[in-house]
Amino acid sequence: MKYFITYSLISIFFFSITTLFYGCKDTINQADVDAVVIPDKDVSYQSHIQPVMLLKCAFSGCHDDQTRAAGLSFTNFYNTVEDMTVVVPNEPQNSRLIWVVEGISGGSPMPPASYPNMTINQIKGFRTWVGEGAKNN
Repeated sequence: MKYFITYSLISIFFFSITTLFYGCKDTINQADVDAVVIPDKDVSYQSHIQPVMLLKCAFSGCHDDQTRAAGLSFTNFYNTVEDMTVVVPNEPQNSRLIWVVEGISGGSPMPPASYPNMTINQIKGFRTWVGEGAKNN
């Protein structure tokens, strides 16, 4: 009986550790993000926009909470829509975010050349998300 309890506790411990490590996915893989097809309508911030932002905009030294390049952080929805000139709900043509990702701003294209580019689907998805009201969905 004593061995049964010991082995049970050891098994529970290893199961817990394994679950913890496999359950915590704190890295974003470019291939995974780029493989997600953003739909032509009903674009979700959480499912479609935020993963792209975290991978291609909100990394250390750029638009993260610490650096805030150009005064902007894209680490979450509220930071993304904080400056009302960056994201103008229902008006992608007036949103600085869209100008920059589409390369029509006249400034430096984003993300910079040394970082992973957005796919055409992602760029269209951003425009659709803003055009649908830039919702936190």
